[in-house]
Amino acid sequence: LDFSRCASHMLTKKPPVLQSFLSLVSRRASHLARQQYDVIVVGGGHAGTEAAAAAARVGAETLLVTQKTNTIGALSCNPSLGGVGKGHLVKEVDALDGLCGRAGDWAGIHFSILNRSKGPAVWGPRAQLDRQRYREFIQSELLSTPRLTVLEGSVEELLVTEPNPEEPGHHRVTGIHLANGSHPILASSVILTTGTFLSGSLFVGQTTSPGGRIGDAPSSAGLSHTLRERLGLRIGRLRTGTPPRIVKDTVDLSLTNLHPPDSHPTPFSFLNTHTRCKPEEQLPCYLTHTTPGVDRVVRESLHLNCHIQQDTKGPRYCPSIESRVLRFPGRRHQVWLEPEGLNSDLLYPQGLSMTMPPDVQLRLIREIPALHRAEIHTPGYGVQYDFVCPTQLSPALQVKSTQGLFLAGQINGTTGYEEAAAQGLWAGVNAARSALSMPPVALSRTESYIGVLIDDLVSRGVTEPYRMFTSRAEFRTSLRPDNADLRLTLKGRCVSSLRYQEAVRVRDGLQDALAALQTLTLSTHLWRKKLPDIGISESKSTILTGMDLLQYNNVSFEMLASVFPECLSPYMEFSQRLNIEAVYRPHCDLQKKEIERIQKEENMTLPQDIDYFSLPVSLSQEVREILDRVRPSTLGAATRLQGMTPAAVVNLLRYVQHTGQRGRRTHRNQPDQKEEREEELCARNASLPQ
Repeated sequence: LDFSRCASHMLTKKPPVLQSFLSLVSRRASHLARQQYDVIVVGGGHAGTEAAAAAARVGAETLLVTQKTNTIGALSCNPSLGGVGKGHLVKEVDALDGLCGRAGDWAGIHFSILNRSKGPAVWGPRAQLDRQRYREFIQSELLSTPRLTVLEGSVEELLVTEPNPEEPGHHRVTGIHLANGSHPILASSVILTTGTFLSGSLFVGQTTSPGGRIGDAPSSAGLSHTLRERLGLRIGRLRTGTPPRIVKDTVDLSLTNLHPPDSHPTPFSFLNTHTRCKPEEQLPCYLTHTTPGVDRVVRESLHLNCHIQQDTKGPRYCPSIESRVLRFPGRRHQVWLEPEGLNSDLLYPQGLSMTMPPDVQLRLIREIPALHRAEIHTPGYGVQYDFVCPTQLSPALQVKSTQGLFLAGQINGTTGYEEAAAQGLWAGVNAARSALSMPPVALSRTESYIGVLIDDLVSRGVTEPYRMFTSRAEFRTSLRPDNADLRLTLKGRCVSSLRYQEAVRVRDGLQDALAALQTLTLSTHLWRKKLPDIGISESKSTILTGMDLLQYNNVSFEMLASVFPECLSPYMEFSQRLNIEAVYRPHCDLQKKEIERIQKEENMTLPQDIDYFSLPVSLSQEVREILDRVRPSTLGAATRLQGMTPAAVVNLLRYVQHTGQRGRRTHRNQPDQKEEREEELCARNASLPQ
């Protein structure tokens, strides 16, 4: 989209037809031989599209390679976006000028805020999506992104060379080979976002076939071989699944509980004041439940289900119906029937992921009263795929042992569109910065859920598909959906000037509004006279500000503005944000010291070439092995490693402080050496290809 226009332009612009996108892709593909790019992104899913767009926004000439261009931006599994924890990620991706938030506003057909009964810090913005609209929007965005080229093709292997001796790492990736045998394509940075396609296998009943998604060709085995054998990366195996799609007209919706959307849709994007779908056009969802008959069918068909019999780890928080029945026998499980589009004749049965034979799947769903005559359009299936153990990555999502190689999405052991999009955006930013000879950037877990996600992955690794929850963030009262723009957009690392200017306007407006509230100072007696229903205790006699009043449960900014219109009415557009800010400000103030402590630890860097086994510090052999295997980038990351003891952290802290002081003394005694190093660095950068 053209961000030089108004924010509402997104909701009035019609994306180009798919044929225009495909013709442009094929036209570009014929001119790719021997070309070199700054960044190559492999994969066109949620991680890949965000990575490619972010890299191009930073200023890198970017190539996106995907097996099928018409599946770019496809919703492979559930037709929804956001939720508890996940909605925070969508808001943060949008604050950094990512795609998925605006795409959700364009394609949403059922908007709701989950967890609304709890505090705003853990509200979960969520939307059901029209699959076709979402895909069209993402493809339209890529089509109109400067410096971004799209190529349809399959990557056979990575080009691997000797590393740059002046940078850490044992190898360097310099590009890709395509499976069609064409000339290699060179790049300074390569981002792999292979999703479930890396050595993927599909399972239906007792049938197994190679692939990462039904209807798509499998990825090349050469890519997995390069990662495992040539680069020596530790590879694991995970699994996931998807439910059958059900023909809507064959469902008796009168036997379900209807769940309407919110009457006033809340957009994901900070640039939007409304969604494309009008409130009255939204579609409902439907709730039903499993029966004892479902349990019976699952147990009777276990011998026909090879996927469920294997011990590969699947998603704990989105398990298959087979796993639910085996783990919780006799329990009644929820099944949500979700629309797949405004004009779609299919329903997505959330909660009925299954991998049994198709005829058994039909028997199972018909054990549910509302589905007793249902027909299946597409059967459910399971997927098993390779992932790279993410402790081998830096906080920039670059492989520590391999220069120029970045990973994002399910290849890092996560599950979910939102987790993939967040990683893709950040990998795209850092891959572009690396290609353009700029230093990497990181997000702390004190300032964003994206920082929590990446820190959890690179510091702790995964033993099962990782999903974001608000409980994973220590400072969730500060990391709210409503303030993601103030936390992230103003960093200005990859955002348009329009978005940056809007964030500055909002920041200044909120600061002015808060100052106006602070200047409203009255005695409790006068406050009771002006607002007799607010419930201030008669025994309380003190001076209160407008900000103090907003912390009362039954007081809102709108109420105060009605009493003091001359000074508060100019800020009505910020009313909800001010209500939330007033509630959480005392909690955030209490957290500041803890945040500062963690940020101080995060600023204590640990050299990547340090020999932990010979380190002259009191550390157990187990701790040394952990540090050597993971190689945390900072002391803060080291403290969160599983197996790190408090004593080990203290000893490591002393070592870092001691070497830092010694380094500063050396630096003061040898000022000329710094100038020589800077001149050498400038000369080296000047010699790099532009």
